Amino acid sequence: MKKTLVVLLIVGGLLVAMAAGASAQDEEAGPFIPAILSLIIPGWGQLINGEVNKAILHFALDVANWTIWSLLSSFPSPIPIGYLSGVAALGLRVYSAYDAYTVADERGFSIGLRTQNVMLAYHL
Repeated sequence: MKKTLVVLLIVGGLLVAMAAGASAQDEEAGPFIPAILSLIIPGWGQLINGEVNKAILHFALDVANWTIWSLLSSFPSPIPIGYLSGVAALGLRVYSAYDAYTVADERGFSIGLRTQNVMLAYHL
C-alpha cells in the first residue's frame, strides 16, 4: 500500500511539474505544486511537505464531508445539503491548498525542470 501511494505521489508530482514547466525550461517549480495537489485531493500537498498527520486530517475531513453528503442527500430536507457540502468541500480545498503553499514556501520546496530531462528533487 505504501509503495502504491509513493508511486502515485511521484507520478502526480511529475505530471503537475511537467505541465507547469512546459513553457519555462530550466526553471524551478516552486511551492505552488503542493498547493495544486491539495486542490485536487485535500492533504496531498501536506503529504508532499512531510506533514503526515495534517495530511491525514485534511483527507479525513474531505471523506467525512462527502460521506455525510451521500447519507443525508437521500432524505428530504428543507436545507440544501448539496450546496452546504459543496461549500464545505471548496472551503476545505482552498484552505488545504493555502496551507500547503505556505508550508512549502517556508521550507523552500522546489522541483527542478531541465531541458534534457525532468528531475524530481526537493528538500524539506
